[in-house]
Amino acid sequence: MIKIESATKIYTHNAPPAVASLDLEILDGQILGLVGLNGAGKTTSIRMASGIILPTSGRVMVDGHDMVSDKVKAAAQVGWIPELPNFEPNAKPVELMRYFAGFYGIPADEANKRIKSLLTKVGLANDLNKKLRNYSQGMKKRFAIAESIVGDPKNVLFDETLNGLDPEGVVFVRNLMFEMKKEGKAILLSSHILSEVEDVADRVAIINHGKLIKILTRNELRTLGKTIVKISVDNYDDSCMKMLKEFGDPRFDGHDVVLSDLTIPDDQLSKIPASLVKAGYSIRQFTPMGETLEEYFFSLIGEKE
Repeated sequence: MIKIESATKIYTHNAPPAVASLDLEILDGQILGLVGLNGAGKTTSIRMASGIILPTSGRVMVDGHDMVSDKVKAAAQVGWIPELPNFEPNAKPVELMRYFAGFYGIPADEANKRIKSLLTKVGLANDLNKKLRNYSQGMKKRFAIAESIVGDPKNVLFDETLNGLDPEGVVFVRNLMFEMKKEGKAILLSSHILSEVEDVADRVAIINHGKLIKILTRNELRTLGKTIVKISVDNYDDSCMKMLKEFGDPRFDGHDVVLSDLTIPDDQLSKIPASLVKAGYSIRQFTPMGETLEEYFFSLIGEKE
C-alpha cells in the first residue's frame, strides 16, 4: 500500500506547484487509475510514489515506511515502469537484469531462475542475445516491466505503459495487472487511454493542475454523469415509442432504442420495463448506463476550467 499524504512538489518558485497537497491511496489488491491532461501532475505524483523524486512537503508512505526517512525499505517495495524506458543500449537483457537483482540481494542461482522466468513471462525468451538498442519500443517496455518486478515488489506503478503498445501488448499488460491484483499487490495505472482505465480500475483518481479533483469508485464508473437506458424490444411499434416518450427522449441506435434525458430518477427506472411488459411488449434487453469515463472526464475538466 502506498499512501501519499498532503504531498506538494515545487520545482521552481517562479511557477505553480507541479503537485499541490495531494492525498492519494494505492490500496493492496486494487488497481487505481490515475488520469489527467498532459501537465496535470500525473508523472510527478508517480515519481514521488516511487521515490525517484521527493516531495517538497508532505510525505509518501510505502507499506508503513516513509519514503524520506526510510527510503531504502520504502523504495524496495515499489516497481516503477516509466513511459519511456531508457537503458544502456549496448547491454543485453540477462546481464542487466542480474545487475538489478543485485540491489535486492537475490542469490545468484535464484536470480538466474527468476530472470529467465520473468523474461519468458513478458515474451522476450527468444530475444535474450539481442542488445537493448535492437529492441523495439514495445520490447523495451516489456523488458522494463520484467526489470521493475525482479525484486517482487508489493506495489507496482505503470506510467503510460500502454502508450505505443500493439493490441497484443495491451492485453498482456492488462492480464499482468489482474494477476498482480490477485496476488494482493497495490497497482497504479496512469494512462491517457481512458477506456482501458475504465475497464480495469477499481478506482479512478482525476488530477488537474496538480490537484486531486475527484476519485471514482467501480460502482460510480458504471453510472457516470447522466444516466441513459438501452432497450431492445422484439415487437417494437409506434405505440412503444410513444410510451417511451413519457420517460425521456427515445432514439434508435441500430436495432435498439436509447432513452436519454430521463424524466424519472434512477431509483425508479424499473417502472420503464414494467410499463412495457404490462402493455404486451417483449423486452430482450434493458440496460441503464452512464457516460463513458472519457466523456465524464472532459465534462468535469471543462467545468473546473
